[in-house]
Amino acid sequence: MGIVISIANHKGGVGKTTTAINLSAGLALSGYKVLVIDSDPQANATFSLGLGKQEKTLYQTLVFQDNISKAIVQSKSVEIVPSSVHLAAFEKNNDVGKEFILQEQLQEIKDLYDFILIDCPPSLGALTVSALTASDYALIVLQPEPLAIQGMTEFVKILRTVKTRMNPDLDILGVLATSYNSRTVLHRELIEFLEKEYGEMIFNTKIRANINLPEAQSMGKDIFDYSPNSAGAEDYEALTKEIISRLTEA
Repeated sequence: MGIVISIANHKGGVGKTTTAINLSAGLALSGYKVLVIDSDPQANATFSLGLGKQEKTLYQTLVFQDNISKAIVQSKSVEIVPSSVHLAAFEKNNDVGKEFILQEQLQEIKDLYDFILIDCPPSLGALTVSALTASDYALIVLQPEPLAIQGMTEFVKILRTVKTRMNPDLDILGVLATSYNSRTVLHRELIEFLEKEYGEMIFNTKIRANINLPEAQSMGKDIFDYSPNSAGAEDYEALTKEIISRLTEA
């Protein structure tokens, strides 16, 4: 049965989509079958994997409860359930229990994949709660900035609330620092603070600031396809190995 991982943070622009795309590619290159679910109405993961607008998306699954398998499309080495701007309507939907729809849908297809990665929107709304309710793990992505670290405390509280009330199987896989620059004193100090505060929750791997990462996304490619010898590819390969190691130990 596939392991479901939500890649999340309520702050935007921290590298969630970049991580979803490149971690999925890293896992696929390691021989695993991977499904990406784009749960952000901005559809950045969809476009970053080289897809345009799709007729069937996560919108039909969550709002009309169409079978999620109808929305799955192939994109290079992974499969994806694309998103669309219409998915924002899910936040306004007042149906009771709507946060459990994705969890129920994934039960039908989990056995088909080794990993299912959910790219969450930058919010603490119903779409993020829905993703966390359907997940085995949350991977928290943040940039080493003071405000981001303050916000992490709030996000961890939300995770614990979801675990208590909606999904007792939810655990934190780890916290990933992105856009990291080891030459910056502030970055080093903030990482030291996080490691002291959260211990082994912080991944050893740090994703360094690298221009190849946004360039790859703009071309609809993952970093391994776009620039396999770059620092970005090296970092996401290391993250892939560290996550597999953590899950094997778990």
